Amino acid sequence: MSFEPSDSKQSFLPTTLILPDVTDEQQHNLILTDHLKKVNAAVNDKDIAQYVEQEILNGQKFFIPNESGKFRDAFRKVVNFGTLPNTGATSIPHGITVDANTVFTRIYATATDPANFSYLPIPYASPTDADNIELSLDATSITITTGSDRTAYTTCYVILEYLKN
Repeated sequence: MSFEPSDSKQSFLPTTLILPDVTDEQQHNLILTDHLKKVNAAVNDKDIAQYVEQEILNGQKFFIPNESGKFRDAFRKVVNFGTLPNTGATSIPHGITVDANTVFTRIYATATDPANFSYLPIPYASPTDADNIELSLDATSITITTGSDRTAYTTCYVILEYLKN
């Protein structure tokens, strides 16, 4: 048997709903409405598996510092970076409006070399310095820096997840 703290925030839904025997139709509707709200909240609190080139709510909820029980929404955007650079840095705009309240929670990418069926996670760490690939971000651009020629990797998707408030 497992236990959880009484203030635990989870999106778990019971598999059965037992309705009390009520003769009052209004009370019955309140019980069903409450259950439907729980279903809606649980469905909406899941990490949404959509990776698109527009900003979307991703379903993640992040705590608000010093405000117990309150959460803020997270957003996701995919940027098609294109071909990786040949020994150096390439920057492209990410198109996200960034201000003092923007906090990035995840920044990652994957590159594909379709001719050799080779795939790299980015950032990529190697004991050989020239093989490392760096991924960085500023208020306007995404920058990928390679220590060697990586132009065979012609497809690269960068995934950005962030908070706006």
